[in-house]
Amino acid sequence: MTPQFLFATGIENSNPTIQNGRLRVDEMEKCGHYAHWRQDFDLVEELGICFLRYGPPIHTTWLGPGKYDWEFADQTFGELGRRNIAPIVDLCHFGLPDWLGNFQNGDFPQLFADYARAFAARFPWVQLYTPVNEMFICAQFSALYGWWNEQLTSDQAFVTALKYIVKANVLAMRAISEVRPDALFIQSESSEYFHAENPAAIGPAELMNARRFLSLDLNYGRRVDSEMYEYLMDNGMTREEYHFFLKNHLRHQCIMGNDYYKTNEHRVRADGSTTASGEIFGYHVITRQYHDRYRLPVMHTETNLYQGPCGDEAVNWLWKEWANVLRVRNDGVPIIGFTWYSLTDQVDWDSALREPNGTVNPLGLYDLNRNIRPVGEAYKQLIRDWRQVLPAQSVCLQVPIVMPHDSNEQWAQQKQDDAQQQRQDKSTAAANTASVEP
Repeated sequence: MTPQFLFATGIENSNPTIQNGRLRVDEMEKCGHYAHWRQDFDLVEELGICFLRYGPPIHTTWLGPGKYDWEFADQTFGELGRRNIAPIVDLCHFGLPDWLGNFQNGDFPQLFADYARAFAARFPWVQLYTPVNEMFICAQFSALYGWWNEQLTSDQAFVTALKYIVKANVLAMRAISEVRPDALFIQSESSEYFHAENPAAIGPAELMNARRFLSLDLNYGRRVDSEMYEYLMDNGMTREEYHFFLKNHLRHQCIMGNDYYKTNEHRVRADGSTTASGEIFGYHVITRQYHDRYRLPVMHTETNLYQGPCGDEAVNWLWKEWANVLRVRNDGVPIIGFTWYSLTDQVDWDSALREPNGTVNPLGLYDLNRNIRPVGEAYKQLIRDWRQVLPAQSVCLQVPIVMPHDSNEQWAQQKQDDAQQQRQDKSTAAANTASVEP
């Protein structure tokens, strides 16, 4: 039977470049996944999880226009299919292949769509995708903060990166849907909030709280706020580019995945600089803000916390986040999944991957020796406790997921045929492309 609530974890596959493109930060390598991928999949099964945020390493898989090395993807995705673990495929996670450069490259969107189409054609049983991970954060860290990839620090560079990243995501969704008409797209986007420290900081905070929505506004074809429209136009977006987003979204195939960490809330000073505020509103309040704006099904797609000296810090955070998920759900928001990210500890995220220090961050369900952490035991128990309870509360909200082992069943093929027929129905085109008003 298809699970109705998506308990998930992920294999960290960030791969930006730093030091002006001279050094690639490959988290799959740092965390030992290339050497231990079979064992990592064992751990996923051990937890009772059948949904995994996972993607091939883009920089070693995508060798050039129309050129791919599928060897590692064939091995890993073949094994996921055999185990009936449904991947939520993360095709671009903070980095691009060396030959493509960085996110200032205007050729990236169409080329990426070709890559996404090629992947979907090679793995037609895959249904769930996050084409580009955390679009807003990727543009911000690469082109506004100057940390990764192009390492630029201007509003114009940020808008350039953002428009190309979101366009790449939109075109990839369209390309994947041509191959897999019933594909579902789970955006994994950071959910942020900016708190004014004093009255003089209200203006900068309001600007940042408007800017945080830009990636999803564009991706979902929602008309941006007037101040953000001026911001985009002043920093290099053309009217033609803007109208592309209004006409080319695929909202009806999307789930609004949002990520929440303690670092997602910020204190804003009068000069516009920010510092971490820690958790003030929390996941429940901020998720309601995003859902009120987009009115889409929601999935909690990332969270974690360090296991500290007491050993129960991450466990307590897991239960706090889960309580927030239940509160969101009980308030009537259609939330369909939860994710602890990632499966294993990560490396160098304490410096946001800017420094190659080899520092192990104890954030995973397992450590890098693949020993389970207390939060892993707690998540395993949480899944056992809640797996059979949640579906009974949501009979009317069953995400139409086809698990890998069912992909060749007649009903699954009929489902794809029905989705393809709906895509070709011109009578609904105007309604499906109308932009969402504020």
